[in-house]
Amino acid sequence: MSTWKARRFWKSARVTETDEGYSVELDGRPVRTPAKAPLVLPSRAMAEAVAAEWDAQEGEIRPMTMPVTRAANAAIDKVVPQRAEVAEMIAAYGDSDLVCYRAEAPQELTERQAAAWDPLLDWADATFGARLLPVAGVMHSPQHAQALRRLAEPVKAMDPFHLTAFHDLVGLSGSLVIGLAAIHEAEEIGTLWRLSRVDETWQEEHWGIDEEARAQAAAKESEFRAAKRFHDLAQLAM
Repeated sequence: MSTWKARRFWKSARVTETDEGYSVELDGRPVRTPAKAPLVLPSRAMAEAVAAEWDAQEGEIRPMTMPVTRAANAAIDKVVPQRAEVAEMIAAYGDSDLVCYRAEAPQELTERQAAAWDPLLDWADATFGARLLPVAGVMHSPQHAQALRRLAEPVKAMDPFHLTAFHDLVGLSGSLVIGLAAIHEAEEIGTLWRLSRVDETWQEEHWGIDEEARAQAAAKESEFRAAKRFHDLAQLAM
């Protein structure tokens, strides 16, 4: 049985300014989220990016080619109703942060992890007064409560659009510290992605390349970069 798929029905998409922010209209009809909420965006730059995604659709509508639209929908439909809970969930990554968990051996890998991740821990300490401590092995070792509170503060202060982007930056990298470094531009976004992949890179060097895993990693990197772009588009409203 064939599945019905939405197809382009509009001639042009344009940005309009509203009392609440910016919206996108398709031939004069405002775009709504999947939950039927008005798609109200915090910046003209974000609205223009959404309009460009709709204008680029030809024939069948392909949501996977519309990362800004999808992230905006998530911000409105999913994050707005539970912003506090989402912020708590993301902040919790600090207690099991990727950059804190180090291999016990071999020495080559432990040294590579330290060279990649110790500067990030130093940066978090200097920026937020939050010193996370590295541990050897994979068993959970709780971090100091004060450090976790200080890292959580900027997360809990984020609006839904920034929080949506930050959710992906942290979830894809496995690191609250890397997510914070991304939005503060402590390092270039591609560099931060590579820092989140130290273990995987080492495995590839020693055991060979798994093409399926590499393709999955490339897709995740694309999502990581898209999250940073979405954060920047929301930032333009500030």
